[in-house]
Amino acid sequence: MTGQAKADVGLIGLAVMGQNLALNIADHGFNIAVFNRTTERTHEFVNRFTATPGALIGCDTLDDFVQTLIPPRKILLMVQAGNAVDAVVEQLVEAGITPEDLVVDCGNSRWTDTIRRERAYAGRCIFMGSGVSGGEVGARFGPSLMPGGDPQAWEHLQPIWSAIAAKVDSETGAPIETAKPGQPVVGGEPCTAYMGPNGAGHYVKMIHNGIEYIDMQLISEAYALLRQLLHAAPDELSRIFAQWNEGDLDSYLIEITADILQQRDPEQSGAFLVDRILDTASQKGTGQWTSLNALDMGVPANAMAEAVFARFLSALKTERVEASRYLKGPDYRYSDDKDDLMHAVRESLYCAKICAYAQGFQLMRAAQDEYDWNLDFAAIARIWRGGCIIRARFLQKITDAYTRDRDLVNLLLDPYFSEQLQRGQGHWRRVVGLAAQAGIAAPAMMSALAYYDGYRSASLPANLLQAQRDYFGAHTYERTDHPRGTIFHLDWSNPKRPQQVLATPGDA
Repeated sequence: MTGQAKADVGLIGLAVMGQNLALNIADHGFNIAVFNRTTERTHEFVNRFTATPGALIGCDTLDDFVQTLIPPRKILLMVQAGNAVDAVVEQLVEAGITPEDLVVDCGNSRWTDTIRRERAYAGRCIFMGSGVSGGEVGARFGPSLMPGGDPQAWEHLQPIWSAIAAKVDSETGAPIETAKPGQPVVGGEPCTAYMGPNGAGHYVKMIHNGIEYIDMQLISEAYALLRQLLHAAPDELSRIFAQWNEGDLDSYLIEITADILQQRDPEQSGAFLVDRILDTASQKGTGQWTSLNALDMGVPANAMAEAVFARFLSALKTERVEASRYLKGPDYRYSDDKDDLMHAVRESLYCAKICAYAQGFQLMRAAQDEYDWNLDFAAIARIWRGGCIIRARFLQKITDAYTRDRDLVNLLLDPYFSEQLQRGQGHWRRVVGLAAQAGIAAPAMMSALAYYDGYRSASLPANLLQAQRDYFGAHTYERTDHPRGTIFHLDWSNPKRPQQVLATPGDA
């Protein structure tokens, strides 16, 4: 089935994401060879899409696939993360790829697997990992792409990635409208950049997804607060979110929320579809990976973790229905100004969103020390401005923050964001209080506020906690009136006995 043409790039895995990415590449004039383990799918795909500027070259076998590619070969894997990636690479080695050929895992693989694979396949191929965000539409018309791996190998991939990535206006940062098939966007800044060696690309993609989890949860909590406190209908809430999307909250997730809330149920005239969707949210694991990684590295990403736990709690539908018969909340009726509440919820959402992103970038800051990377946070925010699920006007502000100060310790300390938090925290506190008074679960919004209050506090009650640890487990403590690194222990059962000094800052 292989044609006479030679391919600039190859792609393995023709599920929807793989098909759309292949078409995007062909739209930009690259000849692309495609292979799927189900030959019928390869035939059907190639026969269905023939009018592309670049050729779609279907291959029945991996041997044909490898021979069709121009060396050094560039092979994109769009297969399920996990064992399938290793299996396909081993098959490619058997089919004749060389140590100079580039294999790029474009799935949602764990970054530690990418680090392992780069080492394992050294000498047989050059293995890279690249995050791909934007869903099916992004893959088709312009995703955000986060490659990591050998920097010299990136030079071979860059022309393709820069061509197919989403584009934003270089001055405003606003996404450029999606082109029609076969008519790629001309000009603009591509939403891709080299992230760093080995697993850096997949790690940044994982953080993107962790932020996506918390962003979606915060929007859902804002929806719940307005719905329950104001008894607002979905179409009214749709108008509110559409209005918010015209300001600082302008983002893809706010935009689709407005669209979702106005949709009518196709099976029941007059009803809103959102009211017929069961309130159980599933997850694919990247948010969970982010939370576990925060725990492993000791980074306080509590709001992100709450977003994951909220999905777990939603899955307990049967238990929740039963519990609602016995566990009663407060009898609360909101009676204040409606417009005032809408404004307060909007401000709360923006403040909590700032903290959510701060936690994501704080995680990446810790990871670069852990894995010896040198992440460019301004570039990361820049390539998230278009194509990806969390694309938002807000990301230009983050780009500006890290452009002003590459070594910014925490996003909350940037002058713009600290000013926004100072301006909006009164509304935020009020909304969190209203949620508690009304018995409305808002774990992410509450957790983000706790993070803000904890981070800005020069003194926390951890002094008592550490005293407790020393009391029952001799875990030691430091003192406020001695230099950091001076370690003490007290025999709490005999407090008259002098404290023991176990270490001083000068100890080896």
